[in-house]
Amino acid sequence: MITGPKYKIARRLGAPIFEKTQTQKYVLHTERRGKKRGFSKPKSEYGIQMNEKQKARFTYGLSERQFSNYVKAALEKKSTHAVSAIFHSLESRLDNVVYRLGLSKTRLGSRQMVSHGHILVNGRRGTAPSRQLVVGDTVEIRAGSLGRGIFANLEENLKNTTVPSWISFDMAKKTAKIVGAPLWVPSDNMFDLNAVVEFYSR
Repeated sequence: MITGPKYKIARRLGAPIFEKTQTQKYVLHTERRGKKRGFSKPKSEYGIQMNEKQKARFTYGLSERQFSNYVKAALEKKSTHAVSAIFHSLESRLDNVVYRLGLSKTRLGSRQMVSHGHILVNGRRGTAPSRQLVVGDTVEIRAGSLGRGIFANLEENLKNTTVPSWISFDMAKKTAKIVGAPLWVPSDNMFDLNAVVEFYSR
């Protein structure tokens, strides 16, 4: 039986937003569960927007306050497209970049790597998971941390990771460089940021 807080949240939101819910076993479980439950009452427009907001928030592992701050900051920038600005802020977080590189299998794990000083940004320890990276910034594992157990399965993790095009990664040296900006592509994500903007614009 598949149980636990994260499984319950994923079922409620109707999307495998956590890494542990992105398995074939979980997919089969939800399919069987859906057949048993049958018809479910459709959500209101507000309910749909709330659902999309929660999916995005839980995907990045942020508190309500953290997430809403990103959205509000994007909405205040009249010169930029709000959805693109929100996605850029979420993806450019240091902990997310570490996750995208495959240095950790989960965003929670990458957050701990950063907080514990295992990651260098431009040659210096970057201990703030929320740090926003910009074009030209470099990211690497601190030399003294490479032998730690937290990186025991690093090579295997890297083989199964597809690094985004806006990050240049030298797998041999384990060093990365931000070379572009994250691009919002709706079909590549499990949440709708347009609905999120509508939710906060009420």
